[in-house]
Amino acid sequence: MDAAVTIRNPGLMTMIVDLGRNGYSDMGVPSSAALDGYACRALAALLDSPDTPVLEVTGPRFALRFDAEVTCAITGARVKAFLDDVPLLPWASFRAGRGSILRVREITEGFRYYIGFAGGLKIDRVMGSYTTNLECRFGGYEGRTLMGGDVLSLAAPGQPDIRILPDHLIPPMASPHRLRVISGPESDYFTSDSLATFWDKDPQELFSTSRHLNRTGIRMKGKPLLFRPEVPKSIISEGILPGTVQIPGDGLPIVMLYERTIGGYARVATVIRADRDRLAHLRPGDMVYFERITIEEAEASWKEKKDRMEAFPLSGK
Repeated sequence: MDAAVTIRNPGLMTMIVDLGRNGYSDMGVPSSAALDGYACRALAALLDSPDTPVLEVTGPRFALRFDAEVTCAITGARVKAFLDDVPLLPWASFRAGRGSILRVREITEGFRYYIGFAGGLKIDRVMGSYTTNLECRFGGYEGRTLMGGDVLSLAAPGQPDIRILPDHLIPPMASPHRLRVISGPESDYFTSDSLATFWDKDPQELFSTSRHLNRTGIRMKGKPLLFRPEVPKSIISEGILPGTVQIPGDGLPIVMLYERTIGGYARVATVIRADRDRLAHLRPGDMVYFERITIEEAEASWKEKKDRMEAFPLSGK
């Protein structure tokens, strides 16, 4: 029997992801990437396993059984996790023995977390990626979310050194969420008063995350943006990027994620790439505010974050 892990409880939603099925947007195929790329890159560093598929988990009460000895790690949302009855450090690797049980009992900060295995999972690439496209039902594990009883084969179970990411490099994930944005192509569709409120760096009225959120997008609640009377409340469908903030007719923002390539609502802004990982951790009821910055500032922020990810200063144990 191949080395494997068995899902005992998938939580609210668990699926196999990687950094995305990129390069096919012109064909209408979205990236379907992990919503928190920083957490995935940290997993790769902790486990010395770059470019491997991982589990993206939403919700507590996740559990799996190790049917082989393997080194594992959890990043993303801060969780109370246990190997059998031993508590685990956040954003650190650990060794699991055959027959041991990993349980996540509580999420203390953030929303989604990521579980990786040294050597990765034994699954096939589809269009250059391991990630799951739920709408088209391909990639990942049979193109679907995981269920209790699913057995995931391990590609090459390994035992790299135990590693820990320093606490100061674990990003904040608690409400309120500051999302930096650049102006969108239809930002001039809205009244100056609406934009002044939307761009405010310290607004009196924050937006809140509604219960309507998934991997496609996040609907916000709050004070609606007002369209100028002479402009339409929709556009001819055009390409959109992850992080695009669309404004439908009701004036309330929708932040797009990784499951769409086109949209037909006015695009008031785009969340900068350096802040997009934060979108993985917006929970219903969380408070959000948008801060406009320049393209030059956005590029500098991404360079700083990219450099940090390429040289994670891991410590041993």
